Amino acid sequence: MAQHPVHLSRIEFADWRAVHSWASLAQVCRFQAWGPNSEEQTRAFVATAADAWSRTPQQRFAYVARVDGDPVGMGELHVRSRGQRQGEITYVVHPGVWGRGVGTAIGRELLARGFEELALHRVYATCDPRNLGSARVLSKLGMTHEGRHRHTALIRDGWRDSEMFSILEEEWRADAPASRPLPG
Repeated sequence: MAQHPVHLSRIEFADWRAVHSWASLAQVCRFQAWGPNSEEQTRAFVATAADAWSRTPQQRFAYVARVDGDPVGMGELHVRSRGQRQGEITYVVHPGVWGRGVGTAIGRELLARGFEELALHRVYATCDPRNLGSARVLSKLGMTHEGRHRHTALIRDGWRDSEMFSILEEEWRADAPASRPLPG
């Protein structure tokens, strides 16, 4: 569990330097199709993520995660289908706080927002099969491992498979605390 509460706030362009502090690191993007980012790439990413808050209908909800006011990662909730009430969560954590429950805290808040605020029915997430830390986070979130999708992304070391995890609204509600205030 995180030693201090993790607070999610809407990403703003001014957050680009904080995002770059992890998006520029090879170990952070080892299993991703992006990165390590140049400053220009990070600025473009953050500008697009911040702009998504003004879109109608909004499909992308990007947040910076902070502990004691310090940015330590980010999380995103993507509405993949409004009609089918499907969403996807993604997260990234600065390696300086790996193993402290930050990724799990980000995931919990993203799921809460997806089910409680957006009335989603199913939320899924994927991870590289070699990313055991991320698979543990998804399991801790109560997500069910559904299987492996083959060759879903071309990354630096070749084609990457993706482990698929999901959680349904009734599963979330069965495990969610009765009255939990949402930060931010």
